[in-house]
Formats: sequence, C-alpha cells, structure tokens
Amino acid sequence: MNQPLRIAVYGPESTGKTQLATDLAVNFGAPLVAEYARERWDQQGVLTLEDMLPVAHEQWRREDAAAAGAGRLVICDTDALTTMLWSDLLYGTCPDELRRGAEKRCKAYALYLLLDIDTPFAPDPQRCFPDPADREKCRRIWRGALERRGLPFVDIRGDWATRVATAIAAVETLL
Repeated sequence: MNQPLRIAVYGPESTGKTQLATDLAVNFGAPLVAEYARERWDQQGVLTLEDMLPVAHEQWRREDAAAAGAGRLVICDTDALTTMLWSDLLYGTCPDELRRGAEKRCKAYALYLLLDIDTPFAPDPQRCFPDPADREKCRRIWRGALERRGLPFVDIRGDWATRVATAIAAVETLL
C-alpha cells in the first residue's frame, strides 16, 4: 500500500500556517495534524527545553497515526524541523534525539509550503517575535533549513486568496 503524501505547512510564527493547513485539509478531504506544541502550551502555560522532545514525540505519533488512516494526503500544521528550529532559537540547543529525528523525518515530506512574513503580526501569548527584523531573521532561518537539506518547497506569499490558491495549486501539481 502506498503511503500518503505528507504536506508540511511551514514557516515562522504569525504567517497563517494553521488556517492554511485547515483550508487545505478541507479542500482535499485530507486529515489535518494540528500543532501539538500549541496544545501543550495551552495546558501548561509555558514550554521549556525539557518539553521539546515530548512535544516532538507526540507530534510524530499523531502524524504517523494520521498517515496510517489517510488516503492520498496528510496535511501537517508543523513538522520536525520546526520543533528543532524553535528549540535552537529559544533555548540555544536541541536534544540530540530531536535533532536526529528531525533530520530523518524531514525527508518524508513530499512538499513544504513555506509561508512568508508578508502578513501583519497577530499578537498571541505564544508568539515571540513581533519585531520586523526578528521576523525576517526567522524567515531566513526557516528557508535556510529547507535549502541546506535540498527539501522540496514552494513559497507562499501575498494576500490570503493568493496564498490559498498558490498552496492548492502546489499540492495539485504534486498529485
């Protein structure tokens, strides 16, 4: 049996990833794997370095469970690289098991949809970088992570209608 194609909706914070992932899942009738880190933050009120590996494990478990029951696609509101990048960015380090898992798992995505920062910052207690210079730094970090690994990605930018249309077209091309 063929594995479904995994699509990672990817990029810095406050770029519309969750909404785009939801829209794609609805459009394609595909399972959506929500971002577990957000759920855990809501439960605990904070995430620490010690939370990074459990967050990754649960995200991976949920993604694999969705893939086991999926048809052609699984839409992922985050990915292993994102957890690794946040760990490095916020704590200056990353658990080795998380880093190894991220390096292995990132190759399983058929496509990354890289959301640009050309959207207004929406304040949220979980968000860290409202400053435009910091947002640009994050954009470069996320993009560089894909480029250094030679991972397939499509840039998603513009107004909301353009973002959705570009993402749908990219997934349809993949299919």
